[in-house]
Amino acid sequence: MAEEQSPVFFKSLDELKNSLENGQENDRRVLDLSVKPDPIMKNEEEWFTEDYEGQLAVDVYQTKDKIIVKSTIAGVKPEELEIHIYHDLLTIRGKREQVQEEKEAEYFYKECYWGGFSRSIILPVDIQVDKVEAVFKNGILTIIMPKAAKSKLINVQVKPEE
Repeated sequence: MAEEQSPVFFKSLDELKNSLENGQENDRRVLDLSVKPDPIMKNEEEWFTEDYEGQLAVDVYQTKDKIIVKSTIAGVKPEELEIHIYHDLLTIRGKREQVQEEKEAEYFYKECYWGGFSRSIILPVDIQVDKVEAVFKNGILTIIMPKAAKSKLINVQVKPEE
């Protein structure tokens, strides 16, 4: 008599939870998120609540004496951008407002993101925070951060107390 094999995938989060609660830690099945309806999201609109923030695409590179961050942020006014540096973390935030959405239009593509966005980047080196510059030109944000002077190894001579 052939041994009954368990399915390869859990079909819901409840099935996964029950397996774990019943001490079946060695269950080799994985959660299949491709089943419809999605066990986590009831509908796509739940992804885009008012709290949702899109992630900002960035380029981060260095020169001999600077760290530079560039990002395309079309449709945002410079005064609507927030840039914060806390220790070694750079955060860029803003909101892209849609002026008017065509309610009667039949879209062929709707890929533009409207709403809040942010990006936090761990800086690879120490920077001179008081000399950071941000320029917004033709929809491209450029943040220029001068590197802090590297600490040099120096020898300190110990003198005997007199």
